[in-house]
Parts: sequence; C-alpha cells; structure tokens
Amino acid sequence: MTLAMDRDSLNAFLARDFEQIAPDFAVESVSEDVLIARLRVGHAHLRPGGTVSGPSMFALADLAIYTAILSRIGPVALAVTSNASIDFLRKPRSETDLLAECRILKLGRLLAVGEALIFSEGLEAPVARCSMTYAIPPSG
Repeated sequence: MTLAMDRDSLNAFLARDFEQIAPDFAVESVSEDVLIARLRVGHAHLRPGGTVSGPSMFALADLAIYTAILSRIGPVALAVTSNASIDFLRKPRSETDLLAECRILKLGRLLAVGEALIFSEGLEAPVARCSMTYAIPPSG
C-alpha cells in the first residue's frame, strides 16, 4: 500500500488546518504499519503533582489516530471521532515529551478504527492505551 500522505505533508496539514494546536504536536514518522506522533509537553499540559493531564494524553492519541488515517486516505479534514476509549496505565513523566505509537486496525469506506499506545519518551512501558473509531465522510 502506498501512503497518501507522508510525515512532511501531515505536519504541513496540521500547521495549515489546525494551527491552534500544531506547535504542541508533530508527526515523527509514518509507515504502512505504524505512525509515531509527539506531544511537546509544556507547562500547559501539566497537572498538580507533576503529571501530564489526561486531556493532553487524549489529544495526543486523537491526533495520532487521525493523522494515521489521513496518511492512508489523504487530507480529509472532516473525518471525525465517533467513538473513543482511553485507559490510563501509569503516571507519565512530566519532564519529557509523550510519544504515541499508532496502528490502524480497520480502514473501511465510512469508518476507521485505530489504536494508540502512549509512552513517556525514554520509558519502555506505556502510560496509556487508546482506541478510537473515526467516521469518514462519503466522497463526493
């Protein structure tokens, strides 16, 4: 399978269509099997007690799965999350970025299902696991 969008085109898409969040996120790599996305953890992402907030981890998973889908179908801005589930497994480091390792489990004409494991950079065990379903608008 040939990818419809590579790392550079995905990052350019985010910068153009999601400029309000683009500085916090980046697609690090993309292949047919896996996409790696980064959350540049900053003060705005932290909770008391020195942990990264759940909404920040959720945003990373959502962005990773969304861009993994776009890497296959192209720049369809109106593909939207229709279902999501996240499990917080352990406390992430607050002093390092978070990385989401994402796989597409099913890609249909109207629905796509993906899964992301989120890691604190430098740690082997994931800090969260997320699965999401996206609705893909009909072409035309």
